[in-house]
Amino acid sequence: MDKFVLCASACFGLFLAACGDDGSPAKPSLEDSSSSSFTKLSSSTIVEQSSSSVILSSSSAPLSEVDGSITDSRDGQSYKVVSIGTQTWMAQNLNYETANSYCYNDDATNCTKYGRLYTWAAAMDSVGTWSTNGKGCGDGLTCSPTYPVRGVCPTGWHLPTETEWNTLFTTVGGSSNAGIMLKSTSGWSSSGNGTDAYLFSALPADRRTDNGRSRNEGKLAYFWSSTENNSSYAYYMYLYYDFDYAALVNDLKSYGLSVRCVKDE
Repeated sequence: MDKFVLCASACFGLFLAACGDDGSPAKPSLEDSSSSSFTKLSSSTIVEQSSSSVILSSSSAPLSEVDGSITDSRDGQSYKVVSIGTQTWMAQNLNYETANSYCYNDDATNCTKYGRLYTWAAAMDSVGTWSTNGKGCGDGLTCSPTYPVRGVCPTGWHLPTETEWNTLFTTVGGSSNAGIMLKSTSGWSSSGNGTDAYLFSALPADRRTDNGRSRNEGKLAYFWSSTENNSSYAYYMYLYYDFDYAALVNDLKSYGLSVRCVKDE
């Protein structure tokens, strides 16, 4: 597949052919890992809180979950968590520092705002630091990983596949309006904000190209999948400020994109 090029609006219109059906999906709820009576929310319901929280802390699972958030004990950073349909997602971009990951425009404050931008090899953990599933999966290489691929994600979480992104699109009403449903309510250029109806809160963090350029802050969001296209390209989920849809396309593995981890089933 040819390299995806951001050009004129006509280019983006090509993605509309792959849009899914509209629907009336149920609203999401923040994940409360300790609640045995966890229920989905209506648009005006607040998640039921349990009287105690379950803390997971062992050498094999460096992760704790408390009332709608997780804390990655590798660096102590916490992330909001949201359940959407049958899936549980981080509601913030991963900000774990590793080799071949970057802050937008090399400004540390942007890592706090947007999380880090990872090459596909870094997102897949091609050196096998955290697991062996993505080992050897990098730029210029083809691989057949065992899914799910933990990659750079904390234990119990993994880099979503192309199929898992499509499942998310279906849950929020289809690709044709998944963008407006998943985009945050602020931060997007030219009134391009979303409704954030499912609390996914996607921010326009842009990407980092081979030469380090990042010049579309506020307009674009890119999230890696663990699905490879060929030795040089891998699939990612894409959002644009001026469109309501979400799309799955592919980009150079050497580019730096955001990572959203999804919970293991």
